[in-house]
Amino acid sequence: MDGGAAAAAAAAEGTPKDQAAASYTYWVRERTSDAAPPPVPRKLNPEDQTNNQTTAHLGSAWNSAGTWEEKSLDKWAKTRIKELLVSVGSLELSGGKAEITEVTISSGDAFLVTVRNKKRVGYTYELTLGVKGEWLVGAETKVVKGHIDIQEFSFGELDGLQIKARLSDNKDLEQKDKHRITQDFQLFLQPLREKLLQFEEELKLKN
Repeated sequence: MDGGAAAAAAAAEGTPKDQAAASYTYWVRERTSDAAPPPVPRKLNPEDQTNNQTTAHLGSAWNSAGTWEEKSLDKWAKTRIKELLVSVGSLELSGGKAEITEVTISSGDAFLVTVRNKKRVGYTYELTLGVKGEWLVGAETKVVKGHIDIQEFSFGELDGLQIKARLSDNKDLEQKDKHRITQDFQLFLQPLREKLLQFEEELKLKN
């Protein structure tokens, strides 16, 4: 074989290195054709934006870390307790009827605590309620005044609420009539508990 024929044969066959490169290029093309298409940009819809919103921050704006923060709710709580308890209205009792005429808060306070972006409400109070009513004593209807003392109670403890009744004007009443009237005062316990439960539910909604 002359020199020209040998060169042509070598060029036709190619070197092993050239053959490997051609094979690799073919493999890459095959893999690329099977690969997933590139991502296409998509505009967010309102639902996506809602799902990506962060949890609402509780507490003051300056306390962005959500650390301990306490807020007094005492002014609102005292006003609301007085409104609710006076709204109990008149109760029909044994031989008479009575109603709560005034509410005095002896001690206590209400508060809202925010810790780690979670809120907790609470309160502790002692109350004295003024009561006025009419009872049939013998053959005569008499106006009687008294008080109901509500011993210290706190948030979530209303099942154990206790009241103590006392008469403030009883000079002309016999002992048996005093006992009957003070027992009638105990009938205020359940309506008072229901009003205070309503107060607790409203307190939970405070921010």
